[in-house]
Amino acid sequence: MSLHKNVSRRKFIVAAGASAVGSVLLKSCATSPTTTTTASPVAGSGGLETTKINLGYIAIFEAAPLIIAQEKGFFQKHGMAEAKVVKQASWGAARDNVEIGSAGGGIDGGQWQMPMPHLISEGVITKGNKKLPMYVLLQTSTQGNGIAIANGRADGTSHLGKGIGLDVSKAKAHFDQLKAGGNPFTAAYTFPSANQELWIRYWLAAGGIDPDTDVKLIVVPAAQTVANMQSGTMDGFSTGDPWPFRILADNIGFMAALTSQMWPEHPEEYLAIRADWVDKNPKATKAILKAIMEAQQWCDDPANRAELAKILSGRDFINVPEPILNPPLAGNYKMGDGKAEINDRTKGPLFWKGSRGNISYPFKSHDAWFLAENVRWGKLPGTTDIKAIVDRVNREDLWREAAKELNIPDADIPKETTRGVETFFDGIKFDAKDTSAYLGSLKIKKVK
Repeated sequence: MSLHKNVSRRKFIVAAGASAVGSVLLKSCATSPTTTTTASPVAGSGGLETTKINLGYIAIFEAAPLIIAQEKGFFQKHGMAEAKVVKQASWGAARDNVEIGSAGGGIDGGQWQMPMPHLISEGVITKGNKKLPMYVLLQTSTQGNGIAIANGRADGTSHLGKGIGLDVSKAKAHFDQLKAGGNPFTAAYTFPSANQELWIRYWLAAGGIDPDTDVKLIVVPAAQTVANMQSGTMDGFSTGDPWPFRILADNIGFMAALTSQMWPEHPEEYLAIRADWVDKNPKATKAILKAIMEAQQWCDDPANRAELAKILSGRDFINVPEPILNPPLAGNYKMGDGKAEINDRTKGPLFWKGSRGNISYPFKSHDAWFLAENVRWGKLPGTTDIKAIVDRVNREDLWREAAKELNIPDADIPKETTRGVETFFDGIKFDAKDTSAYLGSLKIKKVK
């Protein structure tokens, strides 16, 4: 298998960060816990190869299990007393810092959009296209994302009442008019080729709007999306909670769709660590997995959601007031633009278990979808051996071992590496066993 080298390093550097600050590791937020730990007493290192690791995260809900594993003492409980979660300025900064590694002042792994670990492993988005093998170990959460739209533009153009919703085909005439006027609809995502770009591309294409020719797509860090929309530099964005919800609270815009509407209990973001670190520290790796699994269960307990919001609201973490965090954590979304509110916990972020089983387990079939979408949009060649890449990067075997050591009930441990055939809101189906059939079923695409 040969991956193309046409994705330039320069393109990704420009897209990934808003300033040079984006490549600097932010260490200050790894200290000063915001709450007293309540986990069981320290279990000791138990023969672990190391008790240290630096795990990067981005200030969105998907980082919650990593933050809680630190703040509630789960890392400490499982012997990883010196594990630190380290806030990253952007996804580009996280990429740069994992290339450096903790030995060079960077990170060993952390929270990632998919399929960033695979693209890093294959040298598609790394400096000099150098391959840096990564292992996908765990899914941090599902849902908790949305596509937000500005109320209008500074020139008086309004997006309200134009039919911009889950079925965006109803708004195609509006999009066409903007394009014809020389100022096409401009939408943002947080990193090229990764899930938040793929969500908005899928949504547009399902409505008959070509994301490469009918609109303009740009990249901004998650924490800047609201400010950029407020300043009128973009019409919409795809990113994780709480940022889509924030625009409703600030009366900046409305929600077109939640990703939970597009694909219920879809794969979201993941824990991935450098392969060399995991290979050197297999026991410590499983200790990390067990700590995060316990944190995921803690996060999913409704009784803990208020405290979760309090912890995440801290300046060292998401740095957003609790009243903004509480509604989406409870699955309560004001959609705006005349759309009915959503008040359903199962439509918000879930961290451990959902109607389709375990959320934490990293299904290989889900990795395959993200890579298939990259093939769809010409970001990877049509000859890409998706299965081979997934098999190299996905270490669901370590998840299973850790789950058994943690005494997770057998019923909560998936028996297969695929969740089966997935169905999207537009009726399209995806079967990881036949990605060619999936790509062939799509009307708007670049791959031939």
